[in-house]
Amino acid sequence: MKFYIATDHAGFVLKSYVIDLLQDRGHEVVDLGPQNDSRVDYPDFANKCSHAVLEDQGSFGILICGTGIGISIAANKNRGIRAALCHDAYTASMCRAHNDANILCFGERVVGKGVIESMIDAFCNTSFEGGRHSERVAKIECCSIGKID
Repeated sequence: MKFYIATDHAGFVLKSYVIDLLQDRGHEVVDLGPQNDSRVDYPDFANKCSHAVLEDQGSFGILICGTGIGISIAANKNRGIRAALCHDAYTASMCRAHNDANILCFGERVVGKGVIESMIDAFCNTSFEGGRHSERVAKIECCSIGKID
C-alpha cells in the first residue's frame, strides 16, 4: 500500500515512528511534512495529504495532530476524502470495513505506540465490505445527505 503522511507540530514526534512502522511492513510512504516541530496550521497539512490521496488513486493517508480532531475535520472538507479519527484497532478496522476510509487520523496526545501499531495493522488488513455500506458511502459523497422524514 502507498501512504501519504502529514502532521502538525503537535503530531510531529510520532511521524517518524509511523513512517518506520509502515516501511517495516513493506508499505511505500511519502512524507508531506512538516520537517520540524515548529508551529504550523493543521488545515494546511490536512489539505496537502487529502489532495495527494485524491490524485493518487488507491493510495491512503495518515494524519496526526494533538488529538486527531482538528486534522480529521479539515481533511473531511475535501470531497472524496473519508478521514476517520480512530482510537483503537476496532475503530480503525470499522472505518475501512463500513466507511471505506482513505485517511487514518489519530492524536499524538491520545494514543500510544502500541495502539498506533494495532490501528495501522487493522487499517491495512481490512477491506471495504461494500454491500449496504456502499449506499451509505455514496450518500456521504454527494453534497447533501438530505432530509430525514
